[in-house]
Formats: sequence, structure tokens, C-alpha cells
Amino acid sequence: MKKILQQKEKVLRQIAHEVHIREIKTTKIKKVLKEMSVALKSQSDGVAIAAPQIGYSLRIFVVSGKIFLEDFGKNALEKKEKLKDLVLINPKISKLSREKEWMPEGCLSVRPLYGKTFRSKKALITAYDENGKKFTRGASGLLAQIFQHETDHLDGILFIDHAKDIKAEEPKP
Repeated sequence: MKKILQQKEKVLRQIAHEVHIREIKTTKIKKVLKEMSVALKSQSDGVAIAAPQIGYSLRIFVVSGKIFLEDFGKNALEKKEKLKDLVLINPKISKLSREKEWMPEGCLSVRPLYGKTFRSKKALITAYDENGKKFTRGASGLLAQIFQHETDHLDGILFIDHAKDIKAEEPKP
């Protein structure tokens, strides 16, 4: 299994490279997605992971399907998708709500630090899925926060760069 890199690694501070559309279905990208999924599942408190966190400077992140069980289980469409990870390749946030709030946040690459970040409550993102199909998805609450956090990763930004009340805490199981 690929190790989840910690904050001192240079790749976490670089702007990740876009994936060429024709490369999305290649063995290389499938391997990267599989490694990301395995690394994410190895962390009981992990909700998403970006490719740079396992050493790939690629604009990809994966959101754990488990988040749809807790907060978003009401929607029939999403009930069908429960536990299926959401893959976002070349994601671009096209809209953020003006309404923001301070939210608790941590990161698999900044262990064991937690803090509060000022994030938009809603986000609209466009990306490609693992099959090269373009999609747009709106989000609120935790998913909107994840979209912002992971997009930051792809731009070489860690949450501790703009968080407050940062403290070391053991992850809650």
C-alpha cells in the first residue's frame, strides 16, 4: 500500500498536473485510483484523499462513499450510490456560496493536527469521473467542505495554511 505523505513532502506544496482526457481510462490512472482508494480505506477517519497525498502530482481526488451514508442518505439517488467512492479528475470549483462558516477540519497528511477553517457552506464543482465522463455536482455541508479542502491540495495548499485554533488531537475512531 502507498504511504500517505506528511506535510514536509514537496509534492504536497506543488500545483498538481491536469490529467489528459485520453489518459483517464489508462492502466496508469486506474492504478493511481486503486492506490488512492486503498490508502483512504486504511484510515478509519478519512473522508477523502488527493493524488499528491500518495505522491502523484495529478489533479485527482477521491471522496469516500461512507460520507453519503451519514449526511446525505435521505436522497434516493444517493442511496443507490452509497459506499461507492466519488472520483473527481481535473476538478474545478465553479461556484462557492457567499455564506461561510468556521468548520472543524483535519487532514491525513497533517497528522495529528486539527483546527477550524473558514469555508463556504455550498460549492459547485465540475470534474471527470473514472470513465472520462464530465459531470457537475453541487454540495453543501461536509461534501462542500471536502471539495474545497481537496481542491486546495491540488493547488499545494494545506488546511493549516489558513486554519485557526490548531491543536494536536488523536483521531476519533
